[in-house]
Amino acid sequence: MTSPGDGSDAIGVAVSTVIFSVRSGADGDRLMLPLVRRTRDPFRDSWALPGGWLDPAEDLDAAASRTLAETTALKPSYLEQLYTFGDVGRSPSRAISIVYWALLRSDLVDAQRAATGAPENVEWFDVDAMPPLAFDHNRIAEYALWRLRNKVGYSWIGAGLLPDEFTLTELREVYETVLGRRLDPSNFRRLLEGSDELVPTESFRTGKHRPARLFRVASDR
Repeated sequence: MTSPGDGSDAIGVAVSTVIFSVRSGADGDRLMLPLVRRTRDPFRDSWALPGGWLDPAEDLDAAASRTLAETTALKPSYLEQLYTFGDVGRSPSRAISIVYWALLRSDLVDAQRAATGAPENVEWFDVDAMPPLAFDHNRIAEYALWRLRNKVGYSWIGAGLLPDEFTLTELREVYETVLGRRLDPSNFRRLLEGSDELVPTESFRTGKHRPARLFRVASDR
């Protein structure tokens, strides 16, 4: 494929991904996303979403996974196509971006980033405190965040931010982090009644309080 900026009239097709994860900090858990510092013009040294050009022989899902791995060394636990952004003025050269949004389990971030050859020009940012981004990437990230917060309102998609097995308290806390507000524990537990998406296991989490049963997402979800 001919990329924009080479003097041709070709329209460039890129694939970008907004990947979310919950990361712990001094002030508690925060919903964060990784950004890549650009090393070339346009927008040299600006932060941008992970992505790259679509190969003509490549499926879209494969391109999203490849470009995410190449730019961040991250492999998501959930990946979904979000939207296509193609405003004429979004780039100095004519280009459209097929955007995905993804979730990454909190326990896998550090292990994946520690892999040999992981890019160094990647940093994690709070979703509510992002810097000005290249192109229209602020708009894209905001749209992906809206999509995530909307979807957690009617599904258990937030479990994609947790290990395979989790307690109901851990799940509720993830939803609170995503939504940016507290949820009533009793009401949240009632939402689970009759759900066929969460499956109780025979394992328990032990600690200072009474043991808490571990759950997992149904295998067909």
